[in-house]
Amino acid sequence: MREFMIIFRQAFITKAKSKSFIITTIIMVAALFLFANISKLTGTFKSITGGGDEAAVIQVIDQSGRLFEPFKQQFEANESEITIEKSDQTEQTLAERVEAEEIDGFLTLTLNQTNMIHANYTSKSMLDYMYPMMIQDALQSVQTALKAEELSLSGEQVSTLFAPIQFDQHAVSSSAKSQEELNQARGLVYVLMFLIYFAVIMYASMIATEVATEKSSRVMEILISSVSPVKHMFAKVAGIGTLGLLQMIIIGAAGFTAFKMAASDLTEGFFSAFGFNDMNVGTLFYAIVFFLLGYFLYATLAALLGSLVSRTEDVQQMILPMTLLIVAAFLIAVTGLGNPEMTYLKVASFVPFFAPLVMFLRVGMLDLPVWEPVLSIGIMLLTILVLGTFGARIYRGGVLMYGPSRSLKDVKKAIQLGKE
Repeated sequence: MREFMIIFRQAFITKAKSKSFIITTIIMVAALFLFANISKLTGTFKSITGGGDEAAVIQVIDQSGRLFEPFKQQFEANESEITIEKSDQTEQTLAERVEAEEIDGFLTLTLNQTNMIHANYTSKSMLDYMYPMMIQDALQSVQTALKAEELSLSGEQVSTLFAPIQFDQHAVSSSAKSQEELNQARGLVYVLMFLIYFAVIMYASMIATEVATEKSSRVMEILISSVSPVKHMFAKVAGIGTLGLLQMIIIGAAGFTAFKMAASDLTEGFFSAFGFNDMNVGTLFYAIVFFLLGYFLYATLAALLGSLVSRTEDVQQMILPMTLLIVAAFLIAVTGLGNPEMTYLKVASFVPFFAPLVMFLRVGMLDLPVWEPVLSIGIMLLTILVLGTFGARIYRGGVLMYGPSRSLKDVKKAIQLGKE
C-alpha cells in the first residue's frame, strides 16, 4: 500500500504542478468568467468607444401619407433603440447619405389598390439583417391594424384571430417525462455529457503518454524493480483520475460562481435554458457515477496500450481505437437527445464502452426503472475488473518491451513476456 500511495502522489503532484495543467485550468476558468460577463464587457467597450450612445437612424419616405405615424408608434411601443424620422428628400439623396454613413438606412412605404403595404428598405450592406427583421415585424402589425379597420373589426376580434391554440402533449410510455422536464433535462444532460467525454478522452490520453514517457526514459526499469507493474498501473490511473476530478470541480465551481456573480439576463437565460436553475440531484449523482466509471474503464485501457509503446510519438497511434470508441459513444448519445427512447440507444446503454454517455443520457431524460442503470453500472464494474485483470498481465510484460511498436500485434508478445 505504501508503494501505491507513493506512485499515486507522484502522478498527482507531478501533473498538478505541470505548466500544461495550470495554464489549461486558468484559461478555462478565465473563459467562463469572460463568457458570463460578455454583456457587461460589450457595454463597457461601447461606452469607451462612444458607440453606445449612438442610436440607429432610419429615414422614412411615406408616399401613402397614412403609414408613417402607426409605423413609428410600433417602434416606440417596443422601446426600440432605432430612431424613425420622416423624410421629404428623394431616394437618390438618401442613398448618398447612407453611403456616407450619415444614416443607417431609409425606407420607402407605399399602399397598393387593395391597401397592402409595399416596403423598400435600403442600407449600405446586405449583411444588415437585424433592422430589416424589426422593420418587417412592425409593418406586419401596421398591416394587420389597417385590415382590421377596413373590415370593421374591434381590437378584441383581431386578438382572437391570432390567439394561439391550446396544445397539450401526453405520453403513454411509463419512462417518459413531461415536455417541460425534457427541455430542462436536455441542456443539463448535454453539458454534463460533454464534460464526461472531454475528461475521459483527455485524462486517458494523459495516462498513456505518462506511461510511454517513463518507458522511453528508462525510469520504468527502476520502478518495476521495487513495485509490481500492476500496482504501478492502478496507482497511475487513480492519481491522474483524482487530478482530473479536481480540475472538473474547480472549473464547475468557477463557472457556477461566474454566472451567479454576473446575474444578467444572459446568464439567467443560460441557467434556465440548460436546466441549472432546477438541477435534479439524481441526474447530478448519475453524472458523477458514470464519470468515474467511464474514466476508470478508458484509463485502464489507455494504461495498458501506453505500456506497449516505447516512444511518446507512437502513443496517439496506439490509442486511436480507444479514441474512436469514446467518439462513437458521444455521437450515439448526441443523436438520442431528440428521442432518447430509440431501441438502439437502449441496446448501446448496456455496452460498457458506450454506457458512460448513452446510459447517462437515458437516465437523465427518462424515468427509467432502477434496475436499468444499476445493471449498466454492474456491467461496467465487471468490465473494469476483467479489463484490469487482463490489462495487468499485458502491462506487466508491456513495460519491459522496447523497440518499434507494431500496434495491437504486440499484445500477445506482452502477455508472454508477463508470464516469464
